[in-house]
Amino acid sequence: IVVLLATLLCAAAAVASSWEDDNHHHHGGHKSGQCVRRCEDRPWHQRPRCLEQCREEEREKRQERSRHEADDRSGEGSSEDEREQEKEKQKDRRPYVFDRRSFRRVVRSEQGSLRVLRPFDEVSRLLRGIRDYRVAVLEANPRSFVVPSHTDAHCICYVAEGEGVVTTIENGERRSYTIKQGHVFVAPAGAVTYLATPAGKKNLVIAKILHTISVPGEFQ
Repeated sequence: IVVLLATLLCAAAAVASSWEDDNHHHHGGHKSGQCVRRCEDRPWHQRPRCLEQCREEEREKRQERSRHEADDRSGEGSSEDEREQEKEKQKDRRPYVFDRRSFRRVVRSEQGSLRVLRPFDEVSRLLRGIRDYRVAVLEANPRSFVVPSHTDAHCICYVAEGEGVVTTIENGERRSYTIKQGHVFVAPAGAVTYLATPAGKKNLVIAKILHTISVPGEFQ
């Protein structure tokens, strides 16, 4: 037992000495010294394994630094076009915010406009699950009349601003409602809808969610 104990202690001392010399040569000995000191605080029979783990950690750190240096060198030679493509890829990973420029005007007059967001599956592959839906925004000036029309899509309408009177005709039955900011109303596919806005200072703004029923993402 005494001989075995002496052998283990000598082996641990040799490993620690070689570890310190190697790390001092490559890294100034600061981090390696901390690792060795931690191992010295452990029971004698755990020190060889502890020192070996320190060696493995240091090897992994050197490999990681080498990979980062290689990436930095390759990045220095990249062109401006490649950086722009990377920005577009990052933008495509977060395709959930749409500003005014994301909409296309399909109807425009002196009294208002209708803007439509392009199909979701054209924006990003991440949005393919809602490709049957479209978003549109109707804006009408005060004292305006939106002529009767219908679409081949179910429509949930949210009054974002202003007020007015909306009328729907479905299966020969006509219903009229007074709407104002915060109200929600439904216009089923094929129902004829028209509305009017009173005199005032605010435009009537209605945000629409359209559920297409024939061609996914397409409505007329």
